[in-house]
Amino acid sequence: MNFSSSHDSQNDINCYRVYVSFCGKNYSSTPNVNMSNWISCYYPSTNSWNTHVTSIPGLLENHVLKDFAMVIIREEIYVIGGRQCYKDVIGSYGNNNGQEIDIEILPSVLKYNVCSDSWTKCAPLGTPRFNFACMASKDGKIYVAGGQTTFDGAKGTSLAEVYDPVLDEWKQLPNMSTTRYNCVGVSWQEKFYVVGGFAKRENINTNQGPYTMERSSAEVYDPEDDTWHYVARMWDLDVPPKQIENVEGKLFSSGDCLNTWKGHIESYDGKHNIWYIVDGSTSPISTLEIDKQNNWPNLERIFCTMAPIGTKLYFLAGYRIMLEDNYTSRTRSEVHVFETSPNGNGWRSLIEPLEEEREKELCSHSCVMKLDS
Repeated sequence: MNFSSSHDSQNDINCYRVYVSFCGKNYSSTPNVNMSNWISCYYPSTNSWNTHVTSIPGLLENHVLKDFAMVIIREEIYVIGGRQCYKDVIGSYGNNNGQEIDIEILPSVLKYNVCSDSWTKCAPLGTPRFNFACMASKDGKIYVAGGQTTFDGAKGTSLAEVYDPVLDEWKQLPNMSTTRYNCVGVSWQEKFYVVGGFAKRENINTNQGPYTMERSSAEVYDPEDDTWHYVARMWDLDVPPKQIENVEGKLFSSGDCLNTWKGHIESYDGKHNIWYIVDGSTSPISTLEIDKQNNWPNLERIFCTMAPIGTKLYFLAGYRIMLEDNYTSRTRSEVHVFETSPNGNGWRSLIEPLEEEREKELCSHSCVMKLDS
């Protein structure tokens, strides 16, 4: 069986798998359980989960990797950079007082082969970073740009680099004209788009108050001429985007860093440089914190990530369900599907949501693997 990356026009869901990384949310819900990262797999063809495919290696007990990138090239999952933090769980059971302590910004790159169930260390990033833009291109290379390189203050970087898996080598790219972090990377029109984020122009001294124009901008890397191009107001919001996906040549977004689900899907009109609400995209994804009708105490959405498969967007949403003692909780995972094609049937909610004893949190956006039989 062979593999290739997604963003393919085929809609045969039997060919796809969706991978996501989680870690324990807090100690109070999972006493005596390691908080560190693991990878889960969702199978669209059967609407089922393998909740623990593998654990990310090299992490000490209760050390967690956050704000890293996870991308797929063929049959391999790459875990890139991020910040390592320690979940301080001493005395937190029963009072929910656990906290995260930042330890280190990592340059490490790890590769997981799903066929051999094995991990390999790859050449590290030239610049350790977290909260950065990342994407895998059609020719099998990985691009990263921006992000934070220090814990001292909220400041981004303009540095960018590209990885060649064949050579196991990172090559530095020209710098962007902006420093930015919490930005989103997406492949579109054969170029690498770095959209939004907390950004600042490097060559000018700006003082624009609470709204800075750079936050709504994008930088576009063209591999043909090895240059970056600045695009003003591509995002058009002061709040950075959370996730942007390319589906059949169209860009879609559904949330930002403050609200991972806006209640609808938006699509980008490149001709007029605007985002518009997609017709019929107001969705069944819950935004309620308390579901009184079903007598569920404290049903709160804790994550939502979208995965493109063919012309469809799969939304993997997770909810925290507090039990009666208010100290223990469960995670309820649901999957909703939206057909993006003009003649599609809109939303479809998949039945039989998954419930797990422990509470977990999303540590990476989902990434999709396509299997070619």
